[in-house]
Amino acid sequence: MILLQCVQLSKSFGAEMILSNVKLEVQSRDRIALVGRNGAGKSTLLKIIAGELSYDSGDLIIPKGVSMGYLAQDSGLISERSIWDEMNTVFHHLKAMEKDLRELEEKMSDPLIDNIDKVMEEYDQLQQDFKDQGGYQYEADIRSILSGLNFSQFDYTTKINSLSGGQKTRLALGKLLLSKPDLLILDEPTNHLDIETLTWLEGYLSGYSGAILVVSHDRYFLDRIVNHVYELSFNQTKKFTGNYSKYLDEKGKQLEIELKRFEKQQGEIKKLEDFVQRNIARASTTNRAKSRRKQLERMTVMNRPMDDDHSANFSFQTEKQSGNDVLTVDNLSVGYDDEKLFENINLHLNRGESVALIGPNGIGKSTLIKAISKKLQPLEGTIKYGSNVSIGYYDQEQTELTSNKTVLQELWDDYPQTLEKDIRTILGNFLFSGDDVLKIVADLSGGEKARLALAKLMMKKANLLILDEPTNHLDIDSKEVLESALIHFPGTLLFVSHDRYFVNRMATRIVELSPTQMKNYLGDYDYYLAKKLEQEEWKQLEREKAAAKDGNKEAAEPEKQAKRDYEREKELKRQERQRQRQIEELELKIEKEEENISGWEEELCDPDVYQDHEKSLQLNESIEASKKNIETWLEEWEELQLEEE
Repeated sequence: MILLQCVQLSKSFGAEMILSNVKLEVQSRDRIALVGRNGAGKSTLLKIIAGELSYDSGDLIIPKGVSMGYLAQDSGLISERSIWDEMNTVFHHLKAMEKDLRELEEKMSDPLIDNIDKVMEEYDQLQQDFKDQGGYQYEADIRSILSGLNFSQFDYTTKINSLSGGQKTRLALGKLLLSKPDLLILDEPTNHLDIETLTWLEGYLSGYSGAILVVSHDRYFLDRIVNHVYELSFNQTKKFTGNYSKYLDEKGKQLEIELKRFEKQQGEIKKLEDFVQRNIARASTTNRAKSRRKQLERMTVMNRPMDDDHSANFSFQTEKQSGNDVLTVDNLSVGYDDEKLFENINLHLNRGESVALIGPNGIGKSTLIKAISKKLQPLEGTIKYGSNVSIGYYDQEQTELTSNKTVLQELWDDYPQTLEKDIRTILGNFLFSGDDVLKIVADLSGGEKARLALAKLMMKKANLLILDEPTNHLDIDSKEVLESALIHFPGTLLFVSHDRYFVNRMATRIVELSPTQMKNYLGDYDYYLAKKLEQEEWKQLEREKAAAKDGNKEAAEPEKQAKRDYEREKELKRQERQRQRQIEELELKIEKEEENISGWEEELCDPDVYQDHEKSLQLNESIEASKKNIETWLEEWEELQLEEE
């Protein structure tokens, strides 16, 4: 089934053409990547499809009944609700059905009911619909999504407006996943996700029942998820079948074939033109020359195949070579305001190493490399630098840039002895040409700021580069140029990155940072994954051996154990739902009784009522009875809350 068709879509902003006759089709279960350079118009096209932007011409065809969910780039939830309450809003229809079920249950419990058969039939149908739509598992789904997006340690009563921007973005993604639209439209969904969460998201999307249209610069993610690629370049789209790696291969082959065809035709044209020029004036050959000229006129001349190859071009050099021992960190403790993020960290770097520091978000990776880069004073421990070590630091937030300077000033002010033409040449290598160098830094896009920061880093000629998420904001082509430059860098690298493709290409050693330790893996990211899997398999084997030795039949019979676990989990969920309903009913009773008390107390303030002894006595008795009811219900409520915890 076709879920979406873009037919000859065009869009301009003023005189600038962004999209021209764009074609795109999404069918059920498709996993489509939209790729192209920064500024090619990918986000614009997604916004048009999602209905957030208009288009100038063409057709956007979405069949009736097709549901779409759209996650814009870095779009976080804005809500006054708690995490749990906000996620629950996705299932308001199930909440309403659940309420209807409770009302029908009350009706059926009435011994005087007349139409019991009709009510029971209505109840059975509603219960089946409730089950089919996930009514008995939506709370488990919420917990699963929140856990996968690294919120398992959070108190779900936490207000969303108290969270960071990255956490709000992850929650927006979670809410969208829970809604399960027919077509999921994701613009850079991997932003703000650590490697563990990325791996979970890949697994979730691989099994997603709907179609997916995604823009991402994460090459690992695209290779694992997508089965079609639409390349957006020169304002138009071109379709390729397969994942991202297959797209690159196919694109290269097509470009090579088209270039050969073009060159072959150019050769034929030159031969014909030469023949006409040499023979048109000679009587004996003029007819043949005229025939060749007609052949030229009839020929459809091919245009040279275009490749959007306008890439940055740079390399990193060192002013001098460091000693073999580049960095030694001993018993380091780092944090803010005497609050330690981690302690007793030990790390050693040798010249020529390329070390990736990985770990979950919030563990303190950026804080650690800030301390190593002398941007933050450690709380305890020592950091020793080897002989002739000079540090170049790349900050993912680009705080090293001055917002009110021009691009030219930003570089030239740091290196005033360099000629202006040389500064402009360097900026040109980072894709700042012409009037681009006069742009104010504050007005630059994320990708432009990243390229400017890399230009400053290159000019420093440091022999120890410390990089915090250097591929953020870069398009895939710019990432590949950066990788090539760093691979040929003659110094030492220490970097933090969630880009697994980048880590795999760059790292000679992986250092995994956890709350309790720092662990080394001597290899690239693929080696790290293999060792982690090997460790997990070994642990599982040890658990099975221990279970067999202790005569633990449940552990020795995993299938039976899994079945028992499933039944136990099912029963626990049922009890949890029952407790939740009881808690909600008690809260409603307490709220209603408190309203009654408030009304009666207002009546007592009326002089006519207050002077009526019999009336005031009745009201006071009602107030006291209600207060006792509230006390009883509060005790029950507290017991249920303890059970819930």
